[in-house]
Amino acid sequence: MKIAFLFPYPSGTAPSQRFRFEQYFSDLTQAGIKYELHSFLDEPTWKVLYKPGHQLAKVSGIVLGFFRRALLMFRLLGVDYVFIHREVTPIGPPIFEWVIAKILRKKIIYDFDDAIWIPNTSSTNRIVAGIKWHGKVASICKWAYKVSCGNEFLCTFARHYNAKVIYNPTTIDTVNLHNQLSNHAVQRPVIGWTGTHSTMMYLHEIVPVMEVLSRKFDFDFVVISNQAPDFELSNLKFIPWNKATEIADLARLNIGIMPLSEDAWAKGKCGFKALQYMALGIPALVSPVGVNVDIIQDNYNGYVCATQADWEMALTSLLLAPDKRVALGKNSRKYIEEEFSVLANKNNFLALFAK
Repeated sequence: MKIAFLFPYPSGTAPSQRFRFEQYFSDLTQAGIKYELHSFLDEPTWKVLYKPGHQLAKVSGIVLGFFRRALLMFRLLGVDYVFIHREVTPIGPPIFEWVIAKILRKKIIYDFDDAIWIPNTSSTNRIVAGIKWHGKVASICKWAYKVSCGNEFLCTFARHYNAKVIYNPTTIDTVNLHNQLSNHAVQRPVIGWTGTHSTMMYLHEIVPVMEVLSRKFDFDFVVISNQAPDFELSNLKFIPWNKATEIADLARLNIGIMPLSEDAWAKGKCGFKALQYMALGIPALVSPVGVNVDIIQDNYNGYVCATQADWEMALTSLLLAPDKRVALGKNSRKYIEEEFSVLANKNNFLALFAK
């Protein structure tokens, strides 16, 4: 058996790719399955994609991406499955997906972990938002052999178009990557958040709570991201995201937060921030949106916070009690190992390529 993986960004760069399928490559090899990797963007384009300017490099990189995709159609004649993560091309109609399904007659495994059929325009993507072609998600679902979704909200959408929908959660490698625990025996605890610039807007509702707490307690508020926060706090510390130090930076946290707004896009989120915190023995505090309410059990592995008063109360509780952080952290780690680890989900992932 041979699988072609088609995805937007260079391998090893994007979290959704790394934690949804790239960490299963060794399992595929052990199962005797061959695979090949095909990114739409090349490394130089990826490095400038979210930076101001560089318009010529961005446009030429996207044009080259389309050219590579066209040539790829001939190469796909020799594979059994085509695993498409999100889409074959980031803009335009699903022409290549149609060719793969209808002309080449290949079995498509279509994978997504966000509500990508819903427009989610930001300052960084507003130029191409009009040609994203969000409606193609439904078409690709129809043409796919199987659809792999990161949560039940996404599965429900996909089932309108395909009977073979598999719940395939975003998972954590607890053996080779998230394999250490936070040190809660510290004098100055750390509350933290990690994510990309596109989700940093959700932190705004937490800023007033942090201002209140900073006047009562001695702690750091750490933000780990590809861009600096657009707000200021006296105890704010920004850590640029770095793959080489990703786990060590996260392990500095004693409390992890994941605020979200109540909207359809947020409901499509797979709780990945919370899963990362929990795998490192860090209690997670989350908004009651989407899968968050399924992942977090109040006062067992974290807290679900619906209001600013809830956030302040839960954070105060954990800032005052290191032993409680340890207990909730241990429960969190156990839960991830049993429900959201690569080991726990391995057979489910491999079954995507079974008849």
